[in-house]
Amino acid sequence: MAISSQVNIKNKRASFDYHLLDRYVAGIQLLGTEIKSIREGKANINDSFCTFFEDGLYIRNMHIAEYSHGSFYNHEAKRDRKLLLTKKELKKLKEKGEEKGFTIVPLRIFISERGYAKVEIALAQGKKDYDKRESIKERETKRELDRVMKR
Repeated sequence: MAISSQVNIKNKRASFDYHLLDRYVAGIQLLGTEIKSIREGKANINDSFCTFFEDGLYIRNMHIAEYSHGSFYNHEAKRDRKLLLTKKELKKLKEKGEEKGFTIVPLRIFISERGYAKVEIALAQGKKDYDKRESIKERETKRELDRVMKR
């Protein structure tokens, strides 16, 4: 589908702030106006995170703008949305997520081949300041090498 290549909302801050260990692709339980807004590209996951409640894994602080052509049936912009994963994946994430220093962060939202909204999440461990400085140094040296190779 043409739609799948157009929608790719990323959390660029996640790879800078965290060491990404395991990645998973999960479905999102959405309302009708929410999927329409996502297809327009009006979503933000920069400040969002995932947490467990009694019945599953939820994504919090994900902002999906209200649909422009929606009526009074429009959705709340920042509500908790349930993530759809298998029981095996949920069990594994819950065990690792409860350990000290680990968190579950969303990396990107995209539309699958079949037209469903999916979110890529990762089990992550927070970086220290010196790790962040190393990331910056690596990025700058890569840029310099690319500039030299281009000439």
